[in-house]
Amino acid sequence: MVIHAYPEDYLHSAQRIMGDMLDYASDSYELDPDDFFQMFLISDVAYQFQTGNPGYVAGKTGCELVKEVIRQSGLNLPDLPEEMYLDKSPEYWAGHALAFYQWYTGKTFQRIYKAVSVRDILNMYPAYHEMDIMQFVSAMDEKLADYYKETNLKRLRQYAGLSQSELAELSKVPLRQIQLFEQRQRKINHTKAVTVLMLARALGCRCEDLLEI
Repeated sequence: MVIHAYPEDYLHSAQRIMGDMLDYASDSYELDPDDFFQMFLISDVAYQFQTGNPGYVAGKTGCELVKEVIRQSGLNLPDLPEEMYLDKSPEYWAGHALAFYQWYTGKTFQRIYKAVSVRDILNMYPAYHEMDIMQFVSAMDEKLADYYKETNLKRLRQYAGLSQSELAELSKVPLRQIQLFEQRQRKINHTKAVTVLMLARALGCRCEDLLEI
């Protein structure tokens, strides 16, 4: 089971803040959404947000986050008025949906962005912005699975020079379960912690190295 970085009580606020952040960066500062998001990833703001720092998922505004990202990037841009509008842009929806996906899956923004750019998410707007958010989650899961074709478990098993059967014998985890993890038919993030621990010990890695985050 995924352990969320912050309580669901903060989720609506976090979605609104990230939506406002992308909207403000794009509309007021006229920054390319992907250029800005790459700045966001390099800055400390992404880490603070995805780990659930209350000051970032509830305390600051989206406009304040944009200015913090700009400051940390070293860009010399004017201090624009912090204005948001009632009409919500595709950029707002992209940030709103992305914040939910990151919270729901526990994946880092960096891992998500390597597979799906902000422009890709914006291209999903016409089809998905009126759908239930879980439809967006399913579509994103497919995109990430297509990009990350090999699971961390398979990669680390092969690096250790072990077959699936050998890993099953060493770890005492059933062979079929290992196969399902590697085929993505069962999510290792949702399995029992003791199972992940047994696999990690057999592979000589950390438990978190096996998770798809």
